[in-house]
Order: sequence, then C-alpha cells, then structure tokens
Amino acid sequence: MIDNVVQPSVYHIPALLGESMNGLAVKSCGVYVDVTFGGGGHSREILRLLGKEGHLYSFDQDEDAERNIVDDARFTFVRSNFKYLKNFLRYYGVDKVDGILADLGVSFHHFDTSERGFSFRFDAPLDMRMNRSAMATAADIVATYDVEQLSRLFTVYGELRTARKIASAIVAARGVSRVDTSGKLIEIVKPYINYKQEKKELAQLFQALRIEVNNEMDSLCRMLQQAAEVLRPGGRLAVITYHSLEDRMVKNFIKTGHVDGTIEKDFFGRVETPLRAVNNKVIVPTEEEVARNPRARSAKLRVAEKL
Repeated sequence: MIDNVVQPSVYHIPALLGESMNGLAVKSCGVYVDVTFGGGGHSREILRLLGKEGHLYSFDQDEDAERNIVDDARFTFVRSNFKYLKNFLRYYGVDKVDGILADLGVSFHHFDTSERGFSFRFDAPLDMRMNRSAMATAADIVATYDVEQLSRLFTVYGELRTARKIASAIVAARGVSRVDTSGKLIEIVKPYINYKQEKKELAQLFQALRIEVNNEMDSLCRMLQQAAEVLRPGGRLAVITYHSLEDRMVKNFIKTGHVDGTIEKDFFGRVETPLRAVNNKVIVPTEEEVARNPRARSAKLRVAEKL
C-alpha cells in the first residue's frame, strides 16, 4: 500500500489519494496522465512515485489551475479539456501511456471563489464555466432553455423530484426579469425545495447547471473512449466520481466498452471490451478520510486495466 503521501495544497484536498495511487500501480519509468490537475494533489503524488525516466502530463481547462503548476522536468501541463486527450498526447509525441487518472470532483477553489458562481452560499453571477473563455454561462441556460429542457436537466443531472415545478417557476420568473445571480435563482426555487434538505437540494440544482454549462457528460464519454485507445496493454485507468450518472457511465464503460452499457460480443459470445475491472467492488473513502474531508463523502473510485 502507498503511504507517506504528500500533503495536498489548500486549493483542493484530493480524495482517495492513496487508493488511486495503488490503483494506478505507478511504474518508476512510466508515462502517466492526470486529466484533472486542479490543485495538483494527485499529480504531485504521481511525480513522487515516478523515477527520473518517468513523465506526467496533466490536463486542466481552468486558467486558475495554472497557479499550481509543478516545477519539474518530468511534468508537462496541458491547458485543455480532457476530451482532447488523444490530440494533445499526439502533439507531444506520445502514442501510449501507462496510466490515466481522473478526479471528476470540483475543487474547493471553485466553490470558495464567489465570482465563479459555483456555490449557492454566495449571491454571485450565475457563471459556472470551468473554462472562462467558453460562451454559455449558467445564466444563459436559465434564460433560454424551455420548461421541458430545464425539467430534464434538473431530473437527470440534479435528481430533483420537483424538477418540473422548479423549471416552470424559472421560466415564469424570467418573463419579469433576467435570472442572472445565484440569489435570484434561489429565491425563485425555494418554494419547491424541501426545507429539511435545503442545502442538499440546492447543491443538486447547482450541480445540474454546472454539468450542463461544461458539457461534462459528453466530455467524460469522449475521454473514456480515448483513454482506452492510448493505454498500453496492462495500463491502468483510475476514475473518481461523485455523481451517480457519471459513476454509472464509468462502470458501464469498464464492463462493456460503452458508457450506455451496450454489449457487443465476438463470434464466440465473449463481451468485446478494451478493459477489465481491477476492483469489482467500488472503492469509497474511509470514515477517517470523510472526517478530514467531508466533501469526499460521495467519492467513488473505479480502476480498470487495458486488455
């Protein structure tokens, strides 16, 4: 087991750090990719385990993450969405890698920076863009989606039981004035939020908007497909999820090679999939980790090996 792990930056506390390193089974001379650099906690630990001949490529589309870049000759930072994984590896002359890590959680930094609009704790502009050069913000979605679109969004990505009532209330309210701050949005939806679970349901609402703004499900699908292509045989894929939909996508992809779980079989009836699960049972944080880092409570780690 991995021990004596590097203490993470306050930018973000990486979840399941030791477990994900064990899952990657880092080789001293290997080539690895951290597709969600963020505060750099996982990346620093990978570098600690690499030897002089190893190399790490870390992706992040958020300009704020560049503040955490590691000064190490074995490290390359890629300012990009991980859905372009294969393109950038090709740009750097990399054909195959030994391991890929993805931590799909949002950094503390994003929740605690009020002007980014990720948290319902602040009355701030409804932005939520990971890449601030992107066009559409959460305010744009709230202003343009119809009741059906908003209802589906809050049901699928937010798992809210009152999704349609919330959607209808938003559409009615925006006819009076633009809903462009978190405070205005919360005021509109509060009558349809269970007051006993107010924080949880507001978090689910904001999560749904964030996922849509950043097109997270499509990006995850594309990253998984490319990861299977660039991993060398025996290479490891470790993915930490926080939402049931993304966890289901990762589980399905490992099992079948398709995020929707579609099964394809060869002539002999064997399931055709590029990966095999290393941990058949999902790995979750210990009680001790949750006590140190409550936001890790919903984290789930799945590890797969390239066949």
